[in-house]
Amino acid sequence: METKRRDKMKRKLKIWSKVCAILVALMIFNIGCTLVRKEDKVVHPKIPNPIPATNDLRSMLTDHLIDRSLKSLSDADVRRERAFHQGDWEAYCESVRQHIRESFGDMPFGKDGGHLNTRLVSTYETQHCRIENVLFESFPGWEVNASVFVPYGEGPFPAVVIPVGHSGKQYGNYQIPAQAFAKLGYVAVLFDPPGQASEKKPGNNHFYDGVRTFLTGYSSQRYFVLDALRCIDYLETRGDVDMDRGVGMTGVSGGGQTTLFATLFDSRIACQGPSCCITSMADHPVGDAYAACPESLWSGRIAAGVGEIDILLAGIPTPTLYMAGKQDEVFLIDWSRALAQSVSECFTEAGYEDRFRFFEDESGHAYTLTQVEQFVSLMNRWVRGQPERTVPHLDPDEFTMLDYEMLKCFPAPEENMFTLNRTISRDLQSHRDPQPEREAVRQAIQRVIGTPTYKGKWEQSAPFQLWTQNYHEVLFTTEQLDIPATLLRPVESYLSENGKWIVYIEELGRQKALESWGSAAQLSQMFERDTNVVHHTVLVPDLPGWGNSLPALTPYALVGWGSMDQFTAYLSCALGDGILAIQSRCTANLVQYLIREKNVDPGNIILVGHGLGGVVALLAGAVCQEEIGGIVCWSSLAGFQSLAEDENYTWPSAAFLPDALRFFDLPEVVRALDACTVLILNPLDAGQRSLSPSEALSLFSPVGDNVRIVPQCQPADALKRIQDIK
Repeated sequence: METKRRDKMKRKLKIWSKVCAILVALMIFNIGCTLVRKEDKVVHPKIPNPIPATNDLRSMLTDHLIDRSLKSLSDADVRRERAFHQGDWEAYCESVRQHIRESFGDMPFGKDGGHLNTRLVSTYETQHCRIENVLFESFPGWEVNASVFVPYGEGPFPAVVIPVGHSGKQYGNYQIPAQAFAKLGYVAVLFDPPGQASEKKPGNNHFYDGVRTFLTGYSSQRYFVLDALRCIDYLETRGDVDMDRGVGMTGVSGGGQTTLFATLFDSRIACQGPSCCITSMADHPVGDAYAACPESLWSGRIAAGVGEIDILLAGIPTPTLYMAGKQDEVFLIDWSRALAQSVSECFTEAGYEDRFRFFEDESGHAYTLTQVEQFVSLMNRWVRGQPERTVPHLDPDEFTMLDYEMLKCFPAPEENMFTLNRTISRDLQSHRDPQPEREAVRQAIQRVIGTPTYKGKWEQSAPFQLWTQNYHEVLFTTEQLDIPATLLRPVESYLSENGKWIVYIEELGRQKALESWGSAAQLSQMFERDTNVVHHTVLVPDLPGWGNSLPALTPYALVGWGSMDQFTAYLSCALGDGILAIQSRCTANLVQYLIREKNVDPGNIILVGHGLGGVVALLAGAVCQEEIGGIVCWSSLAGFQSLAEDENYTWPSAAFLPDALRFFDLPEVVRALDACTVLILNPLDAGQRSLSPSEALSLFSPVGDNVRIVPQCQPADALKRIQDIK
């Protein structure tokens, strides 16, 4: 038995020995595999991934602008509430009116208005009234096409002015109410706005021509509002109009906006009736990223905290009927109710509780006969002086649409928003120094783009060798904006004291600049293995709004009058901080970081900008604290003046830097840069056409020896000139 137990034990030991041997072998194999994998990681370097940004890059610029706008509007809410609570509302209202006056510029009306030069075009008899189509001047040469609906019977009659919204006076929202006002005994003046579906189209496109006014700093709203004010001037010339107690003014949508602004200028407006046109800007157009028109987002409006509610309140003590449609799909009724509640409280605190009323119509975005009845009731009190006068019910079946031919006036097209703004731009140009001193230009630019913080944070990936260059992913953060970038830095054996730091700014983004042997990649000379060849460092950032941070779509960008370029350009203008201004400051901050933190010699930094990147390079280089080595504007906008001068342009809305022409133009900046190399390669006009040699010479001359203007420069020549900058 003992022998059997020993044999059994031996067999078990043999089995365990084999098992242990197998386990040891497996462990050795596993360790070997691990070592191989570790060795593989060393042999095959990891491709640099983009450094994670703090912001979602595609929504970063949009969020940045909206957040700043909401903060400014919120601060304005606090100031407004404090002013009314503390009894300082009159000073507050005057500050709003002063901002409007400064933003609108010269508005010649009333005793300051010129000759109306009135012309009667045609007269028609209709069921409810006589229609007189007349032309008279607003700005000199700019004609108002007024259709005057005159009641039958003996006058004089009270009057109402009806500004048309973003439409034409031939549509039902306008001509039907005008007929109804006349039926109820009021002379009604109906006129078209600039552009839209009106008779005043050439040179008056709200978007295409309206954005030009950003450059001169005057809101295109002035062209809508002065027409309304001159209608009152016209009414004063009529013997059949009773002006003793003033006039009423009412309109829907854009016509309501015109009404609100006109009231701030003219005390002859006895009462106003804006309809379907206002809400808190925090809701619309900022909060919902609506595709608003440029006339409503003039330079510095939001920065000054002037919202829609402020425009309405600044009209106190003018009696106001604020009307809204319950089915309005843009100005939502809940928004209108909230605003009306705030306005009502402010009127009460100002001691004018009985001068504000809110009316909710069953309509959508429209001006209905019910609204006519409501506003006539208000006018009976404040214009007629007969508050007890009964307003009869208006039956829609009694009113028919008139043929458009009965309302046409055929205004002269020669003067328009484009030509009038062009005149302003020329006047500004005549008052600027064509050859300013270096420091004067720096200060002028900073008045437009602001002062850079010269601060930032830099993150950089491990290198990936790309022939003679080390490829790095970079994330530079400044002013709470993330700027992804690609850095091509010569490997140690190709570094040279003569090598430059080329900061390459491409409007279409760094992928365009680098991919498939793009221009920025060519500047690196990564395939050149001759150590005698100077290899430059090339840094290619995606500035906010370009490249990786191109704004993603928001819902209203889908409409025919909307785009992300327009939304961001318009909203940044209202902040008093244009897209080019933001990009230029970010670039100046980046350059200063290289100097202070990377110990780069300022004289070795070359700012190269392609497309609108050239404008950014020029402005950023001009405001840098130290003089850099060079600035290159390649196939870039030659001057802002051309955007105001040329009838047609192809640059995006972001090119219209708010207030620029009040202080400088790009050729003046070029002339003032006397310490660094400046290359202007293939300068472009408003239509992105290359300037001819004679055009370029005329525009930029005289320049110093440090400046080279190379019209119609070809890409290969441009690259060589950049590489050869000493």
